[in-house]
Amino acid sequence: MSLIIVPFRVRERKANRFYWLAAFCKSLKKREKLNLFQCVLYQPEIPPNTGSIIRLCANAGVQLHLIHPLGFDLDDKKLRRAGLDYHEWVRLQEHESLAAFLEMVQPPRLFACSTRGKMCYADQNYQAGDVFLFGPETRGLPQTVLDELPPERVIRIPMHTGNRSLNLSNAVAVIIYEAWRQLGFEFE
Repeated sequence: MSLIIVPFRVRERKANRFYWLAAFCKSLKKREKLNLFQCVLYQPEIPPNTGSIIRLCANAGVQLHLIHPLGFDLDDKKLRRAGLDYHEWVRLQEHESLAAFLEMVQPPRLFACSTRGKMCYADQNYQAGDVFLFGPETRGLPQTVLDELPPERVIRIPMHTGNRSLNLSNAVAVIIYEAWRQLGFEFE
């Protein structure tokens, strides 16, 4: 039989049954204040893309909104695998429709991200509180949604002629990190 010696600090933490729960709650409260931007996925279809975006949002301090219908179940194995254990660290809200999201959140500035946008994403001056809306992987945002926004709020990522689009999670990363870069990678 071998003897395992547990350091005092570990014993002390184990003695407090709620130590880990308290630490987790404290970190969540801290993260609630850190959401500079909000990312909205309109009817996402591919679980690994959404999982990667969950991970991105957790790392960049961005709140994530999912607009129904979703092309998958939130318990999907592929979604969990791509997002690893970051699901606990992201503020995620689901909404029955885009109208329900807009009514609840009432974003001061909304940018729709589309291959049909006329404005380059890098030519914008982003600010804390901005909301970025992305369409489904196979069809993008409906034209009716794009028509509701001023042309300068419909942004695109430049690509070589003839290419259709970037992967959704890559597009989200490009735009979120540019907006965050403009704010000096600082949290609010």
